[in-house]
Amino acid sequence: MANFAKPSAPRFSVEVYQNEFLPEGGRDVHAIVTVTSTGGAAATRAAATRGSAAVVIMVDCSGSMEYPPDKMRGAREATAAAIDTLRDGTAFAVIAGTHVAKEVYPGQGRLAVADAATRAQAKEALRSLSSGGGTAIGTWLRLADGLLRQSTATIRHGILLTDGRNEHEDPAVLRATLEACAGRFTCDARGVGTDWEVKEVTGIASALLGSADIVADPAHLTEDFTLMMENVMGKEVADVALRLWTPVGVEIQYVKQVAPTVQDLSDRRTEAGPRAGDYPTGSWGDESREYHVCVRVPAASVGQEMLAARATLLLPGAPGEPPATLAQGLVRAVWTDDLVASTAINAQVAHYTGQAELAQAIQQGLEARKMGDVGGATAKLGRAVQLASASGNADTAKLLAKVVDVVDAAAGTVRLKAKVADADEMTLETRSIQTVRVKKS
Repeated sequence: MANFAKPSAPRFSVEVYQNEFLPEGGRDVHAIVTVTSTGGAAATRAAATRGSAAVVIMVDCSGSMEYPPDKMRGAREATAAAIDTLRDGTAFAVIAGTHVAKEVYPGQGRLAVADAATRAQAKEALRSLSSGGGTAIGTWLRLADGLLRQSTATIRHGILLTDGRNEHEDPAVLRATLEACAGRFTCDARGVGTDWEVKEVTGIASALLGSADIVADPAHLTEDFTLMMENVMGKEVADVALRLWTPVGVEIQYVKQVAPTVQDLSDRRTEAGPRAGDYPTGSWGDESREYHVCVRVPAASVGQEMLAARATLLLPGAPGEPPATLAQGLVRAVWTDDLVASTAINAQVAHYTGQAELAQAIQQGLEARKMGDVGGATAKLGRAVQLASASGNADTAKLLAKVVDVVDAAAGTVRLKAKVADADEMTLETRSIQTVRVKKS
């Protein structure tokens, strides 16, 4: 684990944005908890000599990867580029995934240590990658987990590429594998082409606190893999937890990451003592994330106030040692008879509530469209257009415009397009959870 006594270590801060005022009898308190890590770039340079990262790249080598041939060729080139991006001292391995998982490099159940020689050997080994067989993603993840568990590295990460559905494995097996791997390593997942299942790929990334995306054109794989690996190399602190402590009588309604993506963490709570629970946030570099916390407090009279929750960012200590406190913020509740104060909606809370609704509207709209429910799809995607326009989410607005004809963005008036390319629909679904930051004055 990172030593936070060193000046090169990242520094964390927590800011809480909320309207703490409630009307008499009011109970629900909403807050946006902004967590920022700075100084990670310097820490990463210092970490280079410590070998603080371990990465396993899982490449789909099923038979469909040869149709068209540029998928397999693009996967080899992208993996080679990712290997070139590894900093010296990083532990790494490459897995070929079909209905079974095979070690491509270094083999014999171990990890290699990145340097000029091992990078060259790994890229040479990629020449053996060929397509054939089925798809059983759980086996790939289990092998990656076994390899990564050998490492004492701070950052343990997987990169997974697939072009098809998980057809040669029971869905329950993949779910069980994800549950077993959660908390042991993070994983970015990518779908190449348009024959894979969005919910499978995004589900893998969600369970393992990584990113998910589509690379419709294999020609763009190298750029995407390079950026992913650069991001991994920029991580320095892993296994950071957001602990929420609440007083007697206070109930946590939900905890969601809302930026840079929407991710519901509510069911990932781990009990951490009386009235306290930990929510995983994964690994960090130089970055900022935002979390929407909603708690229900006991009803109270005008003039009363209370601490509704305490948000603490924690880093696990060594075995037998308590976790280190990185930063802390407070969520308050104050009861008032001032109607203006109690009905005001905090700008950050309003913005991210809208972004979460935007993601849900897109997903529900696309599902309705697949089911042939024209009215439901039009209503949901129209609402999505309206929310994207109001929040300034230009990227999502552009993706929506490839699925619907926008008549009036402000009013949410749209018409479904008669024909939509599979890549456009899958891109919208995959990226629906990506949010924009609140516009701060």
